[in-house]
Amino acid sequence: MILEGIVTTLNDDGSVNISPMGPIVDEAMSHLLLRPFRTSTTYRNLKRTGQGVLHVTDDVALLAQAAIGQPDPLPAMVPADKIEGRILADACRWYAFQVLTLDDSQERTAIEAEVVDRGRLRDFFGFNRAKHAVVEAAILATRVGILPDEQLLDDLGRLAAPIEKTGGSQERRAYDLLKGYVDRRLGRD
Repeated sequence: MILEGIVTTLNDDGSVNISPMGPIVDEAMSHLLLRPFRTSTTYRNLKRTGQGVLHVTDDVALLAQAAIGQPDPLPAMVPADKIEGRILADACRWYAFQVLTLDDSQERTAIEAEVVDRGRLRDFFGFNRAKHAVVEAAILATRVGILPDEQLLDDLGRLAAPIEKTGGSQERRAYDLLKGYVDRRLGRD
């Protein structure tokens, strides 16, 4: 199963990289298969350090910000105990992991990892249709230049309805952020 979440890794200078990622996970959440592109900072950091933290969160605004660049300001974080990494302080659950194997022979790498520590920080509030739509919009935003422009805009446009019908201010702001990003990247602003 693919679990959409946020991965934190450490950059060369010790700063934190925050990226949305949907690894394949097992039911026990003991192993992860991450598939970042070789051009991504997450890939470079995992290749260099061999460790990171996967977060389960219902904060779609953070996920949207991370999909199009580093959140500014950065969210609160605390150091992980069993790896050199950072845990998002407002995540629902987190899973610190160590890389077991890394195959970067294709454009999308295959990184197998083992969970070495985990924690629960708060209850998962839950998703409504708007939160799901923001997650999908964030994925689309990362596909600018990969998907045909018309398909991307059509798919993004279809996501506006559930956000308007069921979303709150956080979901609307997150969608507007993503839509603006896509429009700018496609020269439609």
